[in-house]
Amino acid sequence: MSVTHPAGFVAAGAAVGLKASGAKDLALVVNQGPTFDSATVFTSNRCKANPVLWSEQVVKDGVVRAVVLNSGGANCYTGPEGFLTTHQVAEEVGTALGVGAGDVVVCSTGLIGLVNDRATLLAGVRTVHGQLSADGGQDAAEAIMTTDTVPKQVVVEGEGWSIGGMAKGAGMLAPALATMLVVITTDAVVPAAELDRALRAATRVSFDRLDSDGCQSTNDTVSLLASGASGVTPSAEAFTAALTDLCTQLAKQLLADAEGADHEIAITTVNAATEDEAVEVGRSVARSNLFKAAVFGKDPNWGRVLASVGTTSAAFDPADLDVAMNDVWVCRNSTPAEDPALVDLSARAVTVTIDLKAGPAQATVWTNDLTHAYVHENSAYSS
Repeated sequence: MSVTHPAGFVAAGAAVGLKASGAKDLALVVNQGPTFDSATVFTSNRCKANPVLWSEQVVKDGVVRAVVLNSGGANCYTGPEGFLTTHQVAEEVGTALGVGAGDVVVCSTGLIGLVNDRATLLAGVRTVHGQLSADGGQDAAEAIMTTDTVPKQVVVEGEGWSIGGMAKGAGMLAPALATMLVVITTDAVVPAAELDRALRAATRVSFDRLDSDGCQSTNDTVSLLASGASGVTPSAEAFTAALTDLCTQLAKQLLADAEGADHEIAITTVNAATEDEAVEVGRSVARSNLFKAAVFGKDPNWGRVLASVGTTSAAFDPADLDVAMNDVWVCRNSTPAEDPALVDLSARAVTVTIDLKAGPAQATVWTNDLTHAYVHENSAYSS
């Protein structure tokens, strides 16, 4: 049920004709109140899709009544007509719900430069509006899939309140405040300003730490809506903890479905001078095609880890670094240590630990290996 698990929300997803495959391609999530507080984070890519440009204005007052999402086309770099399509979709949703278009977040996903047929979208809005229900979360999660092989959904229970979330994403996964399309709902009573603080804290250590392929999308949006329908006001700490848990679970589902991946890799940098430096080191390794290809080949090539660490500005002694792969310390003091043959990379889960010996901070960045299947899928995607 995901986004419709918390009280006060209905959703729908349907095939309206955007995808040639005939699969579901339009979703609608509606907050029925009694409150309509919200917070949203977007891609930091300077090249932004029309729905992001529209929605950035919508969310400024902290009120969102609905989120409409289409797959099948990103509506990015489609000119003024593409922006007009986004605007008219919001107007159509607003008319159907009896609310203003300025309270409707619009999200799109798919190929850049593909013009979505406006008439199809507008008719589709009427279709999904007619299918809204408290059981519509599953259909909505399926309708936002592109190269995803499975829908991503999570529910986290609080004390008398809950949070539900759905996400899409299998490629172009790299940090930018958000890293995909995500809708999160809660029936807790949480003011918009507090939602914003909690969402930014949660995404910082979840979606922002997912770096699958180093490619930053033009459409990334994570929108959090609060209905207040439970009547319960959790502490800021409890709400942020639950939201962080949900975002982390969704991020790991995205990683598990990364395009063509055979391995899910958790890179933890310990004893860094600062958390930011720990993230920088982990991200450098996560973006090394040489390292990722080695993991695909089940080769515990720790030299490629050190080479990536050396490209960062983090504090460390290049002659005193330790590296473990799957808990085997293959490198100590920047020299060979335990036998790399002891590292078993046959399982999907892989851990890398990097000890900088420079301070008290640590952070984990998640990535995946670079496979033949990834290259094939992305070389053939638009054709």
